[in-house]
Amino acid sequence: MRNTTGRYSGYIRPFSYVSDVLILSFFGFYFFNFPQREVPFYLLLSSVWLIIAAQLGFYEVYRYTNVVSILNCAVKQFVLFTISLLSIVYLYGEQTSFTTLFSYLGSVASCIVILKLVIYYFLKEFRLHYGGNLRRVILIGSPEKVAPLQTFFSENLEYGYKVCNSFSLEENIEKELQEAFSFIIENKMDEVYCAMSDLTQPQIQMLIDFANNNLKTLKFIPDDNQILSGSYVFQYYGYLPIVALRDIRLYETYNKIAKRIFDILFSVLVIVGVLSWLTPILAFLIKLESKGPVFYKHQRNGLSNKVFTCYKFRSMQFSKDEKYDPVSKVDSRVTAIGQFLRQTSLDEFPQFYNVLKGEMSVVGPRPHMISYTEQYALKVNNFMIRHFIKPGITGLAQTKGYRGAVENDSDIINRFKYDIFYMENWSILLDIEIILKTIYNILKGDEKAY
Repeated sequence: MRNTTGRYSGYIRPFSYVSDVLILSFFGFYFFNFPQREVPFYLLLSSVWLIIAAQLGFYEVYRYTNVVSILNCAVKQFVLFTISLLSIVYLYGEQTSFTTLFSYLGSVASCIVILKLVIYYFLKEFRLHYGGNLRRVILIGSPEKVAPLQTFFSENLEYGYKVCNSFSLEENIEKELQEAFSFIIENKMDEVYCAMSDLTQPQIQMLIDFANNNLKTLKFIPDDNQILSGSYVFQYYGYLPIVALRDIRLYETYNKIAKRIFDILFSVLVIVGVLSWLTPILAFLIKLESKGPVFYKHQRNGLSNKVFTCYKFRSMQFSKDEKYDPVSKVDSRVTAIGQFLRQTSLDEFPQFYNVLKGEMSVVGPRPHMISYTEQYALKVNNFMIRHFIKPGITGLAQTKGYRGAVENDSDIINRFKYDIFYMENWSILLDIEIILKTIYNILKGDEKAY
């Protein structure tokens, strides 16, 4: 079961094609009950399915692909297949009820998605417990640069990566590279991971040429202060190739519309269902404990770095001084009701009005105060990229433990990494997953919620 690309192993992909076609045909015959002479109907149905799947990369499941990405692709697949099915049924002139059509689609979707997930988890278990379907890799770069990836591989055996050697490049780089090349060939390595900042451009080109000539997969590890896009895109102006630095999915019109509709519906649900009765109660408790306004308003950087007024329930003693110091874990300025609001994240709920106004999204990079944005931009190269999309009430970084105060440089660097990943891998399903994880973290308690 040798896998040379990191996708499903060799026998799994053909099995997926065949099983999907059989599922389509079986339920097609069961629900539509077309006469046997209508064999072209089933051929057309299967052909359309496979064409859509090829365009969407429905079978491009890699060992590092997450479940949300699989489900997101499945949703797109079935939306397009539904439209195609309606056209095919109309073409054949069959009087078919919507109940029959959607029963067919529901049955097909359930079976195919379940089968896909079973294969996905089977391969993970197969790698974890039996050591099969492995990718043999080497690491090239200084120990501190390759250590995070090496730790990831050792702690996530279900991904099926086995680190066979590491070359530190601490002395004679040219000599060590040649030793690495010899090791790769002699031991039949599958993939090479290299820390970019440890090599010069000619040395990087040498690695690329070696990998191409010896059919090895080469991947680069960017430095924390040189975070690169995970999705370079080749575009063609006529026959002239142009490389776009990154592919931000929310630049696509349909994605932008889908996210805005989701934001409006979700924020209206929260405003009507929660804030309509919770705001008067919290306003009374906030005013009862300390003098000052109910809402705290502050200027934040938003989409395209435009400044907007961000709303929160006031959780600290009111001060006319505009200077803001970060909140510490034990801070005398935080009121009793304010501490509760912060621990439960209820202080952030007024930002759903910002979402409704179009200044924020439910999910996205957290907005920072203007002075903090300027500081972080000096510490993290390309930091301003995160302002290509709207900021959010919660975000991927916050669900990974990087919420609240920034205590050291690694906090903001890692927060930025997750923000970039979110921008380039956005989907409605990812938004839903982040929202559910945020709710879970609130219920179990978060030590950084202060």
